[in-house]
Parts: sequence; C-alpha cells; structure tokens
Amino acid sequence: MSTLSIINPSTEEPIRTVEMLDVEHTDQAIARSAKVAPSWRAVNPADRARLLRRFSEVVDAHIEELAQLEVANSGHTIGNARWEAGNVRDVLAYYAGAPERHSGRQIPVAGGVDVTFYEPLGVVGIIVPWNFPMPIAGWGLGPALAAGNTVVLKPATLTPLTATRLAELALEAGIPEYVFQVLVGDGASVGYRFVTHEAVRKVCFTGSNEAGRKIMAGCAEQVKRVTLELGGKSANIIFADANLEKAAAMAPYAVFDNAGQDCCARSRILVEENAYERFMELFEVAVKGVKVLDPSNEESEMGPLITGAHRASVAAYVEEENVAFRGSAPQGRGFWFAPTVLETPDRASRAFNEEIFGPVVSVVRFRDESEALEIANDGPYGLSGSIWTRDIGKALRVARGVETGALSVNSNSSVRYSTPFGGYKQSGIGRELGPDALLGFSEEKNVFLSTEE
Repeated sequence: MSTLSIINPSTEEPIRTVEMLDVEHTDQAIARSAKVAPSWRAVNPADRARLLRRFSEVVDAHIEELAQLEVANSGHTIGNARWEAGNVRDVLAYYAGAPERHSGRQIPVAGGVDVTFYEPLGVVGIIVPWNFPMPIAGWGLGPALAAGNTVVLKPATLTPLTATRLAELALEAGIPEYVFQVLVGDGASVGYRFVTHEAVRKVCFTGSNEAGRKIMAGCAEQVKRVTLELGGKSANIIFADANLEKAAAMAPYAVFDNAGQDCCARSRILVEENAYERFMELFEVAVKGVKVLDPSNEESEMGPLITGAHRASVAAYVEEENVAFRGSAPQGRGFWFAPTVLETPDRASRAFNEEIFGPVVSVVRFRDESEALEIANDGPYGLSGSIWTRDIGKALRVARGVETGALSVNSNSSVRYSTPFGGYKQSGIGRELGPDALLGFSEEKNVFLSTEE
C-alpha cells in the first residue's frame, strides 16, 4: 500500500500523509458493502430517517472542524468552508425526511389492483472531485442512503481529508459499519473499479468530460446506471435594463468564487452593447475589490488554486493583449492567481470556449435577445447561468431559450439542495438533489394483484 502527501495549496506545505488503496482493497470494501446491503435495506424507513437525522446532528457538532480541515486541504476560504460543511448537514437533514415519504402508487387497472414499489439498487459508487469535496459527497451520499443503498465513496486524491472524517462521523452517529465507506486511491484503479465491479449498481461521477465519457462507456458494458456532472462554460447575460450596479457588484463572485474552480462559474459575461461601457466601469471596481487573502482569514473572499500545475494551466489561457483589468493576489508561496478579466472580440478564442476552471472571465457584447441566446448556447456545455433584466417577460423568454440546466434571474445562485441540479448537452446526464433525488437511487417495481375469481 502506497502513501500520498497532502499539500496545503495556500502554503505549499505538506499537512498529512494518507494511505492509498489499490484494486484489491477496493474489491474487499465493495464486498463488505454488498454484504451489509440487505440489512441496511431492511432497516425500517422511520429508523433509517432517525439515523440520518443523527448523522446530520453529528456533522453540525463538527462544522468548524470540518471547515478548518477544508481550508488546509483545499484552500477554500473559511467562510465558504463553513457553508460547505453546513450544506452536508442540511442535505442529510433534508433527506432524513425522505425514507418515510418514498412511496409508490396505486394505479387504476381492470381486473385487479396495481401497485408500485421503490426498492434500493444495492451498492452505489460515488466519485467526488477536488473542487467541492464536502458538498458533492453529501449530494450523492444523502439520497443514496435514504433510499436504502450502501455507499462506497472515492474522494479526489488531492482532497480526501473531509470525506474520511465524514465516514468517521457516520459511525459516531450510528450508521452501521460498512454502510458508508470512503476509499482513498487513484481514479484509474479505485474509482474505475466502481465502474467495472458487478456489485456496484450505480456510479455517480462529478469531474472532467474526458473522465466522464470513459465512465459512461464503462458503465454501458454492464448497462449500469450512471449520473454525470461534468464541465461548464456558463453565461452571465446582462441586459441594458438590468440593475447594472447590482449585476456588476455580484458578477465577480459568480466566476471567482472558489478561485473559479467551479463547473457553474459564469465564465462568459454577455453585456448588451448600449450598457457595455457603464457595466465595465462598475465591474472593474468590483473585481479590484475582491479580497484574495490567506483562506483562513475571516475576510478572505478568494483563496489559491489547487496545485501549481493547475495554476500553469489557467495561466496558459491568458493572452496579455486581451486583459482588460485584474484584481490582486498575494505574492510568494501558494498557488495564487489574480482575478482576471478578458475582453473577447474573438469568440473563437480558447479562453471563450474552453472551461478554464480558474479566476478568468471573458466579456463580450451582444445586440439583442437573439444574439445573446446564440452566444450563450454556442458550445458543448449547458450547466448553469444567470440573466439580469427588470423585464420579467424577457427573463422568461431568455430562460426558456438558454440550453442549460440551472438558471438564475437577477441572481447568481445555482444550487439549492431542495431543487434539482444537472446539465444539458455535455455538462452531464441525470439530476441530483431536489425532492425526486431518491428516484435515481431506486428501482421501480410494478405488482399487479388480480381480483378475479
């Protein structure tokens, strides 16, 4: 068994060494998960709900510990990290209400009674990315357990610490042993074993499109269920009749939150041409006001990128002649990158079309609704986006026209645990969260009972 040193991205210093599992260890863990699956499935809905509520309460008691762990491991600001730990708590609490409400239907038919039942799939494999280790773990974990499945979860090798702690807290809360296991290891071995192992009945993956395509192809070999949440290149569409002051003030946080390492980042800003100059004046002030500081600082609004290699990847997208203005970032150790705004007259540029996954945004003009939709929909992604206008009719027309899964009007909010989340086109398959999430972790069984003599 090999080991891996975990690095703090804001200091470049090692903070912990973790053991890396291999395929053999993964097979053993999946076997344990499959063995306890019948007993977890047999837990009555009220008791399963009670255990999930207890898990939520235990997470709540460790919010600060989890947040500090994420600051050190991922470079997230302390404010964001507290929200993320709280999101895990809230997701568990929300889905604690689901087991007793996960009911089938009675369907009118001739000659008898027809009823449907929802039954758990069995073992669910969840593969979590490095950009939001805690929330994305919770988004799969909560509804999967609520539906009666057992879970094996592989965190990203760069950011495993909060996931392993959540597994410990689950045991403390009374979740039976092996119902939820965290396996730290390489994606090509541990993660892909979820795809090829016949006992794993569904794979949930959040990450790159390249890896997502490989996972989808592998799951097809067994006709295995899969949910994918992949890349994004979302548009922030700002019309001239919008509240420009508010739109400009909020636009930096729509793309620079988590240092732009967010599939939902509005990394394309589309501005109606007769409001362009005014918006850019306001936007420059807002961008230069973003506080890029040590993420443990209570005032920090943006931390570092995850690794030096990723910083180099982000920097490769920036052509100096297209830079309109920049914010600031610390100097010295740490994988820092200043918020950067590009003016993009060439819509064919790499920066405008590819997912940069860093604090870089391209701004472009549009003439009317039709052109705004053309630009917003130009590309393979469709995950998120925003529309800013005071005209509710226009807002609804554009919202219906944008090919994306989650939109906000006069807001940049993408994700709520009580509403569905997922993408169009190459941004993914399936939906997470919301009141129907358990359906994705269940088999629907139909039973006809004849009443004829």
